[in-house]
Amino acid sequence: MPDALMVFAAGFGTRMRPLTDDCPKPLLPVAGRNLLDRTLDLAREHGELRIVVNAHYLAGRIEAHLAGTDIAVAVEPEILDTGGGLKAALPLLGADTVFTSNSDAVWRGPNPFGVLAAAWRPEEMDALLLTVPLPQALGRKGGGDFGLQDDGQLMRGGDRVYTGVQILKTARVAAVPERIFSLNTVWDAIAAEGRLYGTTYCGEWCDVGHPEGIALAETLVTA
Repeated sequence: MPDALMVFAAGFGTRMRPLTDDCPKPLLPVAGRNLLDRTLDLAREHGELRIVVNAHYLAGRIEAHLAGTDIAVAVEPEILDTGGGLKAALPLLGADTVFTSNSDAVWRGPNPFGVLAAAWRPEEMDALLLTVPLPQALGRKGGGDFGLQDDGQLMRGGDRVYTGVQILKTARVAAVPERIFSLNTVWDAIAAEGRLYGTTYCGEWCDVGHPEGIALAETLVTA
């Protein structure tokens, strides 16, 4: 079972401008608590995890916010994308299997890390992604990411939206020779071997990647 978590917090938050002109997206407040802390709350609720947060844009704000905690901040001198960011943080994570999480979503319902942990079968899976059906993806702009087959395997195209939280075996990431790359590269390689799986989040999920998402998320968490 994973005992480490990588939280992605390095992006520019371009879709959130002008709110992110002087504040990194993970520190934007939703109903009085910022997005990063909401993600960390869920991680701590799940159990004892070694946590690494990466940072680039306004990294000093992220570092100051986490100062005095036991959370490691991996500052990237350049944007490495999701795969490259995770690869650079592997020495800090020190685990062969990890949770990863974006920091721009709000949840209502069961703990997403717990849902993934309950469905994780390492003998069959190299990655397990938490998904929601497109009609239930509050704040989502655009279509789905994957299709979920009857046996739980994922394929490209379909009405499943990736929620930004997964379990992933890190050897897959370490094996990529490039320094800057997306996790999509890793997922495609895993899917080609029939080891990319998904599971369904049965609660409510809201994408807070754009300004309108904040109001939607605040309605969700205060309902």
